[in-house]
Amino acid sequence: MDKNSKRSEALLYHEKPTPGKIQVVPTKKYATQRDLSLAYSPGVAEPCLEIAKDIDDVYKYTAKGNLVAVITNGTAVLGLGDIGPEASKPVMEGKGLLFKIFADIDVFDIEIGTKDVEEFIQTVKNIAPTFGGINLEDIKAPESFEIERRLIEELNIPVMHDDQHGTAIISAAALINALELANKKAENVKMVVSGAGSAAIACADLYVLLGVKRENILMYNSKGLLTKDNPNLSDLQQKYAVEGPSVSLEDALKGADVFIGLSTGNIMSAEMLLSMADSPIVFAMANPDPEIAYNLAVETRKDVIMATGRSDHPNQVNNVLGFPYIFRGALDVRATKINEAMKMAAVKSLAALAKENVPEQVNIAYGATKLGFGREYIIPKPFDPRLISEVAPAVAKAAMESGVALNPITDWEKYKEELMERLGNDNKMVRLITNRAKTDPKRIVFAEAEQLDVLKAAQIVHEEGIGHPILLGNKEAILELKEELGFDADVLIVDPKLDEEQARREKFAKEFWETRKRSGVSLYDAEKFMRERNYFAAMMVNTGEADSMISGYSRSYPSVVKPLLQIIGKSPNASLVATTNIMMTARGPMFLSDTAININPTAEELAKIAVMTSNTVKMFGMEPVIAMVSYSNFGSSSNISATKVKEAVAYLHKNHPEIIVDGELQADFALSPDMLAKKFPFSKLAGKKVNTLIFPNLESANITYKLMKELNKVGSIGPIMMGMKHPVHVVQLGASVEEMVNMAAISVINAQENSMRLNRK
Repeated sequence: MDKNSKRSEALLYHEKPTPGKIQVVPTKKYATQRDLSLAYSPGVAEPCLEIAKDIDDVYKYTAKGNLVAVITNGTAVLGLGDIGPEASKPVMEGKGLLFKIFADIDVFDIEIGTKDVEEFIQTVKNIAPTFGGINLEDIKAPESFEIERRLIEELNIPVMHDDQHGTAIISAAALINALELANKKAENVKMVVSGAGSAAIACADLYVLLGVKRENILMYNSKGLLTKDNPNLSDLQQKYAVEGPSVSLEDALKGADVFIGLSTGNIMSAEMLLSMADSPIVFAMANPDPEIAYNLAVETRKDVIMATGRSDHPNQVNNVLGFPYIFRGALDVRATKINEAMKMAAVKSLAALAKENVPEQVNIAYGATKLGFGREYIIPKPFDPRLISEVAPAVAKAAMESGVALNPITDWEKYKEELMERLGNDNKMVRLITNRAKTDPKRIVFAEAEQLDVLKAAQIVHEEGIGHPILLGNKEAILELKEELGFDADVLIVDPKLDEEQARREKFAKEFWETRKRSGVSLYDAEKFMRERNYFAAMMVNTGEADSMISGYSRSYPSVVKPLLQIIGKSPNASLVATTNIMMTARGPMFLSDTAININPTAEELAKIAVMTSNTVKMFGMEPVIAMVSYSNFGSSSNISATKVKEAVAYLHKNHPEIIVDGELQADFALSPDMLAKKFPFSKLAGKKVNTLIFPNLESANITYKLMKELNKVGSIGPIMMGMKHPVHVVQLGASVEEMVNMAAISVINAQENSMRLNRK
């Protein structure tokens, strides 16, 4: 995609369907006049009077306790500089989005129209009663230091300037583990810091608390080494100024143990890295280009321990590992501030988490066989679901122990369970899927590439590195649409009807005929079929010319599935083919089967569908908890439809005792742990959170997933075909671009799984 196309896409993303990225959503019922009279006048007077009597009741009756203000004046926005408060608003909304999806914290973004420090401070103080915490963002130094210092002193709610402390906290956790791997003591290391802004100062301050000696730190700004005779340094920079003449960065790095980069890209050469001490620790955190390229660093020094700010290299120093969970813990104990003890608790929690066994979900997300503590894994990954239940409690405990918590937690296990429940509101599944696909992209045939939306999906797949698209269809039409979209990448286009494809058509036809000649297919029929896109695309996958295939956008599901079943067929280990849909619900991902293939499966087929779905759920790093649903509960009906489900459950309990499954159950009982435990405490699902539903027939499954999708605007990925020999997937008629991109990522993951199975053999 060219620069103009990317710009248009970014603008469209922020404009449509609703301007901006966040909105306010009611949390109480408002359907009736009674509801409205409670929400506003006259009912609202009661909590107002209670708060007037006891101001702390504002946390009991309002959203203050889960509401953070993200505040800026737009003077240091990302890499854009002083662009003003209005222009900074998209960034602040983005920060609000991150707070919500990672820690379920609500945010109002506040853009203040002043550069005057005193006016800024007074404005924040005046609006502070609204909020449970304040995240200062993108305010230029040195003003940011004074603003944060004053607000921490003068307010009784948590205040943190994430630009300063976020990078410091994450990199300090990485430094603890890097020093351990390098077998070095903090108090003995010589450290060179490139950069002397707010983040660099905060990092150095935190490293000193870890034991690094201030006199062993050499800090550089764009003019050179900070020295005592420089009159232009701020008071905070003076702490790291040294006596004597300046020395070059190159000379300073000779024999240095640690390099911290918070400056600009490519200022460190291979020769400079070679001059450092054994097992050098290099945190090159400039974005988008690190101070030294990752590949250059690891090729130059095999013993280097490297971290960057980039997601495409190991050890990403990413602020999202910190701020959501620091504020989460602070809010949950109603801390009056975020102090050094709380920051250090976050540091130590992150460092310790990197040493624990990594959940399979995280391995899957990053395409790793098994991530483990070492030079390429010194800090947790942003996808790690344990972050909220480890970092937030550590911060909360530190707040209590340091005397700044007004609402202490007593039941820590219950608190951790509540934190994990908050993750249900965040849809990490799509990010997990696309991230995993990117680790080993595969060739995907888009069988309807002259359709505009299909080509858009292929373009995103290519540009995001999810896979390598093969565009199948009318070549002239595809080229015209590519030009219209600004899709100028050189990707393979295949037009099955062109004369240039005759040899391949004949080859495919002969191979197809050999497998179907005893099933009523003549060679002439086979040759005719190979002019049809879905037959041709399926043969590309079957012969290894492609790894996977996406189709179905412009044709009915049965008409697309037929050639796939004829050509690809079932996996040797599968007795049937079925489909599942992943629904992105508020409680987390839900798998629904069978949504597209088996119209009225038998009890044994239902059981096999459950086993296939269980394996698919595991593929995404989740433990399947399966409810076999019906209109009845545990034998309350003797109708054949209900008894079929009952028999399927009995089959599973006997032949697959390792699978957590039960039924038959009505859907509300299956999805409500309280209802299930109260009415059917004997169920194998009692006390568990169901994440998979197996329906008695296609009709019920298909209707359910489409109702969820349209009425509740629940995101859907699927139908995912299970039991096929090769990864081929059929999207629903008129699927959205997003749905096709997600299905493409699924197809890549399927192909990765197939490849790993073959390698194991």
